[in-house]
Amino acid sequence: MPEASVPTAQPEPQFATMRQQAEAAALGIWVFLATEVLFFSGMLLAYTVLRHAYPEGFAEAGRETKIVIGSVNTAVLLTSSATMAWAVHAAKAGHRKLLTILLIATAALGLVFVGLKGLEYSQEYAEHLVPGLNFSSDSPHAHAIELFYFLYFALTGIHALHLSIGIVIVGIMAWRASHGAFGPTYQTPVEVTGLYWHFVDLVWIFLYPLIYLNGRSGG
Repeated sequence: MPEASVPTAQPEPQFATMRQQAEAAALGIWVFLATEVLFFSGMLLAYTVLRHAYPEGFAEAGRETKIVIGSVNTAVLLTSSATMAWAVHAAKAGHRKLLTILLIATAALGLVFVGLKGLEYSQEYAEHLVPGLNFSSDSPHAHAIELFYFLYFALTGIHALHLSIGIVIVGIMAWRASHGAFGPTYQTPVEVTGLYWHFVDLVWIFLYPLIYLNGRSGG
């Protein structure tokens, strides 16, 4: 059953009602996510063009990526999407403790992802695969491999930055939830945070096959 009720939320001065405020927040996050889609689409387009320009080199580089870590991280993010979606449902149902636990779990899973990505980066540094820092390759496709890893670090690094921002926001939501800030009449911040989190997860779903399955699919 729902726990202690949340005090009736009042809209900010610029809004007439809570519904209007919620609609404005929803519009704002969707506009923001649209700009993010354009940003990542441009980078993914660049990757696709170069992949077709240097198929052998990109395939060779793709086979050297850490597919086990990438696969585990994919499972971690998919699980975090489930806990985030459950958290939104808990907020609407007024289950404060469950909401807090789910938000903490979501943030923790995000930290696991970032930790594994850091481990992956450290291994790639040790293997001299970081363009502009210590890249070295004896392959005849060395130039293409360097291009691949430049895009790899750019795409996954920016994604990790977005995820890190999401972890902080989810952590703040968990703290607010533990203090009874959300309930059946007010859960807009949790919903907006959920949309952002799902977007970051969706970006990874596109990155995973492009990076880790490239050169391994037999295509």
